Amino acid sequence: MTQTQSSGDPILQPFRLKHLVLKNRIMSTSHACGLEDTGGLPGERYQRYHEEKALGGLALTMFGGSSYVDKDSTWASAQLNVSDDRIIPYLQSFANRIHAYGTALMIQITHLGRRGEPNSQNWLPTVAPSPIRETGHRSIPREMDTEDIRRIVKAFGEAAWRCKEGGLDGIEVMTAGHLIGQFFSPVTNRRSDEFGGSMENRCRFGLMVYEEIRRKVGPEFIVGMRFLVDEAQGGGLTFDESLEIAKRFEHSGLVDFFNTNYGRLDTEIGLAVNCMPGMASPIAPWLEMAGNFKREIGIPVFHAARITDLGSARYAIGERLLDMVAMTRAHIADPHIVNKIQRGEEHRIRPCVGASYCMGESRPTCVHNAAAGRELAWPQVISPSQHQGRKIVVVGAGPAGLEAARISAERGHEVVVFEAAAEAGGQVRLAAVGSWRRDLTAIIDWRCDELAALEVTIRTNYLVGEAEILAERPDVVILATGGEPNFDWLPGGEYCTTAWDVLSGAVPVGEKVLIYDGTGRHPGPTAIERCHRAGAEVTSIMLDDRTGAELAYAERVIWKRTLAKLGVATNGDLRLVEVTPHRNQLLAHFVHELTEESRQVIADQVVVEHGTVPSNELFEAIRGHSSNQGVIDNQALTAGQPQPSLESSDNFSLFRIGDALSSRNIAAAMFDALRLCSAI
Repeated sequence: MTQTQSSGDPILQPFRLKHLVLKNRIMSTSHACGLEDTGGLPGERYQRYHEEKALGGLALTMFGGSSYVDKDSTWASAQLNVSDDRIIPYLQSFANRIHAYGTALMIQITHLGRRGEPNSQNWLPTVAPSPIRETGHRSIPREMDTEDIRRIVKAFGEAAWRCKEGGLDGIEVMTAGHLIGQFFSPVTNRRSDEFGGSMENRCRFGLMVYEEIRRKVGPEFIVGMRFLVDEAQGGGLTFDESLEIAKRFEHSGLVDFFNTNYGRLDTEIGLAVNCMPGMASPIAPWLEMAGNFKREIGIPVFHAARITDLGSARYAIGERLLDMVAMTRAHIADPHIVNKIQRGEEHRIRPCVGASYCMGESRPTCVHNAAAGRELAWPQVISPSQHQGRKIVVVGAGPAGLEAARISAERGHEVVVFEAAAEAGGQVRLAAVGSWRRDLTAIIDWRCDELAALEVTIRTNYLVGEAEILAERPDVVILATGGEPNFDWLPGGEYCTTAWDVLSGAVPVGEKVLIYDGTGRHPGPTAIERCHRAGAEVTSIMLDDRTGAELAYAERVIWKRTLAKLGVATNGDLRLVEVTPHRNQLLAHFVHELTEESRQVIADQVVVEHGTVPSNELFEAIRGHSSNQGVIDNQALTAGQPQPSLESSDNFSLFRIGDALSSRNIAAAMFDALRLCSAI
């Protein structure tokens, strides 16, 4: 028995929360996963997403981030509706499903207050303690009157009753940055009546809510609080003031646990750095503060904020900083964390790299776990194929190729991987340069380790051609050869430098550098940072109207902050149309997207990021030998069915994935590999 399997592992110890015994110390917190059915109901797709975590062994999964208790607490999407009895049978089904694995299930309920959106769903004005606008969601709320207070207090109680009727093990009420927290904070509460001013008055509304919840659900039902231990903004609640609020609720006997977080929620940078920190932040940045909070509190304390590694989780529990450690995004990357620990396979846990892709419009999709949120159609655990033993040749050891090789080997096929470069990784190795994206290399490293465990060899420094492919006598050839920058579209492109060349160091950085970003992805701002740190005078011009337009907000705002700290201004809505020599320099010609006006910029070096085009030489050389001429049947692909050409025994089937098909991102490359290879 390994050390992690032993009874002494702190995170595998049970924990009693009131009458509920949780089988270990690992949980997933509530989040808006975006999988709800129309009307804000947790249907089959939503439940399967959480069921996978229960199947994977964690003790408690929470769901329903910002589930709304009343009709004036809505966003455009990604919320559950607990303001209506229609949710009760969904909750009952959900609870039965999760309880079958010995896992507990709780929901987060809330009223958004000023964080709501008045111009979506019910089109009702937002309400708040005081009419103070929120930057993030942009509403100007109406100040609540006594009727609003009565109505919303009642709504909280009725919502909690529905959750109890639904068979859930408990609820947490979101106070952090939401309506109750807006009453707590002097930043958002400027009232002069019995609900404003003193600490006692600012806690009054929250206590009324909890009293009504208890009246509806009774003393035994578990009721917690999602709580900010520090607002981290001028004039906001300090740690000591937050602690005073917490003690008031603890002493009331109305609250069974605190689920702590840190920082403000009303701006993108606050969310991305404080409340839900990603790759640009250290691991577990607020764990010690949560521990300081727990030392002053007599009821259980949970915490979530980039606790993605088991070392931090064990430290949190072993040192009694927390009672339950939340590894929410880590379970999006790998929902089977606990099972792997118990099997002694800790080294095989797919790591969360903090890329924050799961916080974007495609939530909860993970940048390197394409099955996350797609459990109804695609497997988290790859099963053996009915046609094991096929010879699969994968060309290219970037993320798409490595994932295709991993899944094919898990399916029981004979796999060989060819890579022209000296090491695996492809564009990810370039993407991981700079001040905050180094953790991306774990996407590659984990797959290389998995392939080693599956006894698949990656043949590096191996440039294959038609003869080498045919000599392997393959059943399937998967080209993951990626793409390459192409300037054929740009008159004068031969004078330009690619962002790749700057990031790899293949081309020295000039003194006066113009960087043109035509994609709104990571390479443009990464090149800006690289050139600035090399001492260049940098001019940044982009096709979009904002930096990182194609990225999730949590990535985009980090680049905005990075460039602001560097003092690099960005110029948007400009399309590069030509580059010409100008004495000993270059003249870049632009057209403004809105006005059609022409502009010119002089620089020593013009660096262009414009995506890639597929590297097609090998594809064109061998497609004539294939049974399908290299054509993917998209209907079969999207349905999760085997490609029709696999039934042919005459020649091999040929497929392209990732950037070998089209310039996209890592998540798209991973999904290509999953859809294709899980059906081979």
